[in-house]
Parts: sequence; structure tokens; C-alpha cells
Amino acid sequence: MTLLLLATAQFACADDATDAEKAPDAALLHERVVRIPSNQDNPVTLVMTIFTPDGPGPFPLAVMNHGSTGDVPAAQQPRYRLSFSNYYFLSRGYAVAIPMMRGYAGSEGRLTSHGCNDLAMGIDNAKDIRAAIDYMKQQSYVDGSRILVAGQSFGGWNALAVGALKVPGVKALVSFAGGMKASDCRDPDHALIEAAGELGEEVSTPSIWFFGDNDEVFATPVWRAMYEHYVASGAPAELVAYGTFGTNSHNLLGSGEGLSLWVPKLDDFLGRNGLPNKLLNPQYMPQTPPPPSHYADLTDLEALPYLGGIPSGKGVAYYQKFLTRPLPRALAIGLHGAGEMSGGFDPMLWAMRHCQKVTMGCRLYAVDNEVVWTRTTPEPPPTHFAVLTDEHAVPYLNDKGRLGYEKFLMMNRPRAFAVAPDGGWTASTQGLDPVASALARCGSMHKDCRLYAVDGDVVWRP
Repeated sequence: MTLLLLATAQFACADDATDAEKAPDAALLHERVVRIPSNQDNPVTLVMTIFTPDGPGPFPLAVMNHGSTGDVPAAQQPRYRLSFSNYYFLSRGYAVAIPMMRGYAGSEGRLTSHGCNDLAMGIDNAKDIRAAIDYMKQQSYVDGSRILVAGQSFGGWNALAVGALKVPGVKALVSFAGGMKASDCRDPDHALIEAAGELGEEVSTPSIWFFGDNDEVFATPVWRAMYEHYVASGAPAELVAYGTFGTNSHNLLGSGEGLSLWVPKLDDFLGRNGLPNKLLNPQYMPQTPPPPSHYADLTDLEALPYLGGIPSGKGVAYYQKFLTRPLPRALAIGLHGAGEMSGGFDPMLWAMRHCQKVTMGCRLYAVDNEVVWTRTTPEPPPTHFAVLTDEHAVPYLNDKGRLGYEKFLMMNRPRAFAVAPDGGWTASTQGLDPVASALARCGSMHKDCRLYAVDGDVVWRP
């Protein structure tokens, strides 16, 4: 039997790995791999990965269940471990257990074919998940009274099936694109919809379902019918239909770009069901992007700080290439270079690290489709006192000062121009803080210096 489930998303990065596979610092995961007994009705030994946050616990428990793909034999499919779902649970203070199904990644045995009986398949796997929960309850670092069971794709279907077993301590079920397709079933979509209705008759544990409209495994009419049959049978559930995502919404958990779609919804769901939902360990999740600064339009090449001054136009070309990168992405700019990252666990972190390897004074310039660059010393708001290029509008200057202003207009950004009532002036460019530098240099020789222009704006207020 072949189960056509989760496929791995590909990104246009150097190593073509999913964002989630570029994991946070491995030392933070406290990873261990154990072998545990399965359901005793048909005993085998299963492989299970465990992640725990720092500290002794006891931690609430999240049991995360993997999907499958029909393209690779079960025994050759890798151990499931790197997923934003796992990082999320760690960040909220959970211990995370990830059991491998029978026949997968070193687990003994093999799945039993049930033809079109998807409910029987789910219950079989749910019994093994229950065995994993029983094992984890015996660990001193686990709080067995606060458990959730989650899963992705085939694992999401199996997680829902755990609800039919009424396992003590399990407070909630989470399904990311949950479902299954058996190759020995002529109409797997119909079988799955009917099985969802049957399963709903047995489950009283609340669940949350996440589905997108461009899921290449489960079409929208299928998962909507699954949900409708499930809740019509009496099971408490809520559906998060988040629309189109990327090229295949089935890969939501592999992309950092998807976090904003599901993290707030899951936080709310867990909180309403008495489970931890607060960010306790931020090191397990990507940084939150800074707010847009409105410094410039994303595609405004003239506004680029520092990069415009790199010879041969390489800095501008580097930025133009960044703009073609898929999300999530980040660009950091320093005095004499830049660093960018597309995809990965935390693009902002890696963009800064890449930048710091080649230059100093690195700061984030753009994240995804927003410019977030801010100056060290804030400049006054634009006043539109005059057109930037009108050197005759600049107060106090003599002819020599106006020539100096013309040279300022040819300087690369960031730049600032300050004037004084006695006709003194200073133009400052590059450096970590041109605004502060212009005011300081002007003030060292003249009184009452004020800014006239910063970058592309006149800020003079009469």
C-alpha cells in the first residue's frame, strides 16, 4: 500500500532545503532518539525523537506526527524532526515527542492495509501514538495532565484519530492538512470524507484544522467536505481556511512565510482549551520583523544607503538580485557591503551574520516586501520647503556654499547637509550616522547649525 501524503517544498536557495530544515542551533533542541514499545495488540519497536526546552520541567507535552509520500519507500523516508511546528511547541514551553510510524525511518513492522477503510487505518496508528504518550508520561520532565496531539498530512489524520481513543490528559488535537490516500482504494477522496464523518461520532476532544486552497494532495472540496461531515457528527472542531499559500499549501509547515497564518490561530485555540500558548522561549522561533519604516519604496534604487557607493554598480545589482528572491527574505546593509538571506529558519538573523562577515555597521534594510531601515539619529520630517535640487533655495549660503550643496547632491546615501546663519555649512556622507556627523562638524565651527536636507528630502523649517 502506498500513502500519498506530504511532499517537501523547494526554495530557490543555495541548498534547496525547506526553511524549517535550516534549524535553529541544534544545541537548543536537546534532541534525543529513543526506541519505544508500540501498541501491544501487535507489538513492534518504534523510533521516536524527543525535543525539550531548557530546564528540568515538568513540561506540557506535544506529540507531533509525520506525513508520508508515495514517491519514497517507507523505510527510506528520513526521520521526521525539523518542522516549524516542533519549534513552535518548544517556544511555548512544551516537550515534543515525534514517533515514527511502523516501517518508517527505523521503526519496526509495517502499516496494515485496510483498503478504503481510512478510519481503521487511523485507529491503528492512533494506538501506536497512545503508546508513545504512555512512554512520555513516565518521564519525570513531562506533565501528563497537559497533552496535545498534532500532525501533518497523514499524521494530521492519525492525530484526529487519537481523539477516538479518549486518552487521559489529551486536551486538544491539531491537524495541519490532515488526511490520507491509500493506493489500494479506487475513490480515496470519497473514502476520506466518509471516514471523517464516522470519526466525528467518536471524538469529543476539540480540534483545529488548517487547510489551504492550493493543496496539491487534498483539493478544497475534499477537505471542506471532510470538515463538514466531521462536525455534523458532533465532534468539536474549528477550521482555519487560509486561502492560497506559495505554490502548494500542503507545505505550510516548511516555510517561515507561513508562520503568520497559523501561529496566532493556534495560540488562540490552545489558550481557549487550557493549554500553554505564550512565547516562553523566543530562541526557538524566527525573529519578529521590525515594522516598516517608510524610509523608501522597496524598489527605489536611489534610496539605497551605502550600496550605491560600491564601485561598478555591484551594490545596486546585489540589491536587484535580492528583490528576485522568494519570501521569506531579509537584507542587511553596512558601511562597505551587505548580506542577504532567502528562506532559512531566520532570514533576518542570517542576513545580519552574512553582512557582519564583510563589513561593519550592519543593520536590516528590507524584510520580505518592506523597507525597515531607520537612521541612528532620526531626521526631521520632510517640509517641502523647496525642491531638493534647487541650490538657490538653501538659506545663508554664498556661492562657494552653493557649490558645496551641489556636491552634496552627488554624494551617495546616507547623507546630510547642515547650515548655519553665518553661512557655514557641512555635508556628511557614509559613516554610521551622517545626520549626527553633519550637525557635530558644523556645530564645531559655527553657531545654531540646523539640518537642511537628509538623503532625498528637504527638512528645513523656516
